[in-house]
Amino acid sequence: MKLLIDVIGWIGSIEVIIAYGLNSYQKLKSDSPLFQVLNFSGGIFLIINTVYYSAYPSAIINVVWVIIASVAMIQIFRSRK
Repeated sequence: MKLLIDVIGWIGSIEVIIAYGLNSYQKLKSDSPLFQVLNFSGGIFLIINTVYYSAYPSAIINVVWVIIASVAMIQIFRSRK
């Protein structure tokens, strides 16, 4: 189980870093669905990892991260209809 949680944490970290890096180098806009999906899924994976390790301050940050990504995705999909 520990190995699975570690892999989930690494995948989440990589997703968030990829989203941030691509946005920073203007390869992916912040209103892109892919940017928000990477942030959302990365945040979920990091929540799983941090809760498992009882790192609650980091878990709370990632909960906020997921909420922000969720609201942004809703706005993106509504504006495209």
